[in-house]
Amino acid sequence: MGIKFRLTVLNFLEFFIWGSWLISAGTYMSSTLGFSGVQIGSIFATMGIVSLFMPAIVGVVADKWIRAERLLAISLIIMAVLFMVLTEISDFNTFYFIMFLISLAYMPTLALNNSISFHVLEKNGLDTIKHFPPIRVWGTIGFILAAWCVDFLELKASAGQFYITTIAALVLALYALTLPKVKPVKGSEKSWRERFGLDALVLFKQKNTTVFLIFSVLLGTALQITNIWGVPFLDDFKPKYPDSFAVKHSVFLMTLSQIAEVFFILTIPFFLKRFGIKKVVLMSMLAWALRFGLFGIGSPEGIGLFFLVLSMIVYGMAFDFFFVSGSLYMNKVASSKIRSSAQGLFMVMTSGFGWIFGGYGSGLVIDLFTSDTGIRHWKAIWFVFASYALVISIMFAWLFKYRHKDSTK
Repeated sequence: MGIKFRLTVLNFLEFFIWGSWLISAGTYMSSTLGFSGVQIGSIFATMGIVSLFMPAIVGVVADKWIRAERLLAISLIIMAVLFMVLTEISDFNTFYFIMFLISLAYMPTLALNNSISFHVLEKNGLDTIKHFPPIRVWGTIGFILAAWCVDFLELKASAGQFYITTIAALVLALYALTLPKVKPVKGSEKSWRERFGLDALVLFKQKNTTVFLIFSVLLGTALQITNIWGVPFLDDFKPKYPDSFAVKHSVFLMTLSQIAEVFFILTIPFFLKRFGIKKVVLMSMLAWALRFGLFGIGSPEGIGLFFLVLSMIVYGMAFDFFFVSGSLYMNKVASSKIRSSAQGLFMVMTSGFGWIFGGYGSGLVIDLFTSDTGIRHWKAIWFVFASYALVISIMFAWLFKYRHKDSTK
C-alpha cells in the first residue's frame, strides 16, 4: 500500500469525523434542544477555547516525547466515548461541558494530522506543496460523505448523528496505530524553552509572520460562521417553502461548499507558486465577503437559489486559500525542529482566538437581529458578516508586506 494512499485514508477519516456533526449539530441544538444563539455560539466556541492551548501542547508532546500517531489514536478514543455520552444530554450546562471535553480531544488531531502528513511525505522525499493538497482533498470528500449520511438518514435534528461520529473516531484510532512512526526529535541538551515548545514563538520575530498570524485570528472568526448557522438559516425558510429540496436537505446543500473545496484545493500549488501567499490569502478574504453577501440575498427558490449555490462555490476558495495555504506557509517559515509546534501555533490563532471571537460574536449578532417573537432577520445578519470580511481584506492588503517571485515561469 503506497504511502500517499495511506495518508489519503488518514485525511479522509479525520474529516469524515468532523463532517458527521459540524454543520448539522447547530440545527439539533436550535430546533430540538432549544438553545439560544449565544448558547449555540458558545458551544462551538469551545473548539476555539481549547485551540488556544491544546494543539500547541500536543504539538510539543509530539515534537519532544510521544509519537504523533499514538497521540492521535489516544485523542480519538477519548472523543468517541464522550460523543456516546453526549447523545443522552439535553440541558445546556452539561452539554456545554461535554462538548468542551470533546473539543479538548479532537482539535489537536487536526494539527497532528498535518504534522504526520508533512513528516511522512518529507521522509519519503516528496514535496509537501505538490503532494499534500491532492491528499488533503480526500479529507474534504470524507467530510462531504459524512454530512450526506446525516442528511439522508434524517439525523440533522437528532442525536443520532453522534453515533456516526463515534464509529468513525474508533476506526481512525485503530488505523492511526498502523501509520509510519513519527518519532520525537531528541537531543542531548535542551533548554526549558525548547522542552515546552516555546521555541515556536521565535516566529514572532519575523514581521511578516507576525502580521500573518494576527490576520489569522481576524479571518479565523469567519471560518465556521456558515458551518454553524447555514443549516439553521435554511431551515427558517420551512414555513414559506415547506416542499423545497434546499430546505428539506439543507445539510446536502451546504456540502456543496465542501465539494467546491475539492476543486480549489487542487489549484493551491499553482496559485501559491504563481501569486504567493499574500495574494492567495487576500483572495480568500474577498471570497468570504462575497460568500456572506450571497447568503444575504439568497433563498431556497428561483434566483435566490442560484445565489446560494454560487455562495457554496465561493466557499471553496474562501476556506482552502486561507486554511490549507496557511498551514503550508507556516510549514515553510518554521525550521524542521519546531514544525509540529508551528502548526499548533497556527491552530491557536485561527481555530483558537479566531473561533472564540467567531462563535460568541456570531451568536451575539444572531440574537441582536432576532425579534422578540423568535424571527431572525437573516439578510441583515449576513450583511454584517460580509462587511466585516471586506474590512479585514483591505487591512490585510495594506499591512502584510510580502514579495513573491513567480516560480511558474
